[in-house]
Amino acid sequence: MINSDSRKFACSLLDIDNNMGSEDLEAFKFFCIDLIPLKKLETVESAHNIFQYLINEDILNEEDNFIVAEILYRIKSISLLTRFGYTKDAVEKDLPRRGRVSEYRQMLYDLSEGLTKEEVKAALFYLRDHIPKKLSTDSALELLINLEKQCFISETNISLLEETCRKISPELLKILAAYKERQDPYTEESGSMREYAGSLHSFAASQDLKAGNVQEPSLQQPVGQDRLKPAAEESALYKMNGPHRGYCLIFNNVHFKEPFRPRNGSQKDAVELESVFKWLGFEVKKYDDKTSAELDKLLQDWQSSECWKDSDCLVCCILSHGESGKIYGTDGGLIPINTITSFFTAKRCPLLAKKPKLFFIQACQGQKVHQPVYLEADSHEPGSPGADAQTSGFIATQQQVTSSIPEEADFLLGMATVDGYFSFRDVQHGTWFIQALCKKLWELVPRREDILSILTAVNADVSKLSDKNGQKKQMPQPAYTLRKKVIFPVPRDPPPMSKQL
Repeated sequence: MINSDSRKFACSLLDIDNNMGSEDLEAFKFFCIDLIPLKKLETVESAHNIFQYLINEDILNEEDNFIVAEILYRIKSISLLTRFGYTKDAVEKDLPRRGRVSEYRQMLYDLSEGLTKEEVKAALFYLRDHIPKKLSTDSALELLINLEKQCFISETNISLLEETCRKISPELLKILAAYKERQDPYTEESGSMREYAGSLHSFAASQDLKAGNVQEPSLQQPVGQDRLKPAAEESALYKMNGPHRGYCLIFNNVHFKEPFRPRNGSQKDAVELESVFKWLGFEVKKYDDKTSAELDKLLQDWQSSECWKDSDCLVCCILSHGESGKIYGTDGGLIPINTITSFFTAKRCPLLAKKPKLFFIQACQGQKVHQPVYLEADSHEPGSPGADAQTSGFIATQQQVTSSIPEEADFLLGMATVDGYFSFRDVQHGTWFIQALCKKLWELVPRREDILSILTAVNADVSKLSDKNGQKKQMPQPAYTLRKKVIFPVPRDPPPMSKQL
């Protein structure tokens, strides 16, 4: 007779299997390459198959299930890690003692995370003499596995990777340099070793970022507090008195190709955002129903625009269907949020360097659940009323969204919901998050509140909302790398009468 512990163990593994998306499964398989023969992994169609093999090899059992927790941590699937009974901190603490994944495997995964789909395609072309002609993929993991199978790369031979990165994405060379230094501790430390030494726990840092704990070192030191003057206080604020406040870009996707349902109520959000940001002095540009390719082209155009030279700030609002770390174009194409934000890094958009870049994303980040008819979730699951997000039926994970904000400073990302969860949209009154955001901007900007305080108030308001049965809730989440406070100048004109509280 199966005891309760065995059932609990089996149920926890089945729960992970049932809620693991396809991208997470591929990443999970990648981290198992050193544990499971590659030929077996190539036939794997579910996490359950992997678990069974690990159990058969006594790598995984009721007394020691750390290998699953370790890989969930490494693929940044913190929502599943929590469901498995672990915390991020607990895994980090035990990794040095119990970790099974090699530094080489982690390095390759870090490399894959840094490659865009376009760069993977460029790498395929560059390596066309090293890979089968039939190989056509935009998956960096698939490309790396193929190079490993043919013995072009190995734990002691990464020269081909260095050559490729030098041609395709030089920024990734630091990952390879750090790995080499870790293999030979007697080489001269150039700084990259320290970077990679922290990469094992890089996700912990990203979670601090998402919790709003990122500060510049200089701001953490209370140096000269006794000598603070109004001018010093001003230096802690982003400049907002230039010739032009900036642009607010609103991408409002309402109508999608089948099987996506219209995002009725989103028009209300777009109108409200346009009204409040015009009031704050921004020039608003609104784009309706854009495909993924159209959105990409528009972002490229704005990236290269000369208008940012005299602008104080960028605001970008995206209203669409979504899944973990991504949003949908009206054609059903997915765009990673980190791709969107990366258009405006200091390197790619120098005219916005050291200026605040604020992104507000209204889209689901996880699995749709049952809800009252008058509410819709910004996710997509065909065949149910108001569905908008992923079709796989798996719950979303942290893998994509953890890197949504560039590591460099001056970004803020306001998400409608935490990763792995749905966000609600009232078909008549708009979404909970955008409506609360606009309300708090109208209310708190005249009080000289900074944007993070405003978003905290938005969190409080949205957290109090629920469906008519009191069972459906939502929790927005800000993440930022701001170095200073963002305080919008108080507009000369008061809010419209209907907005005054």
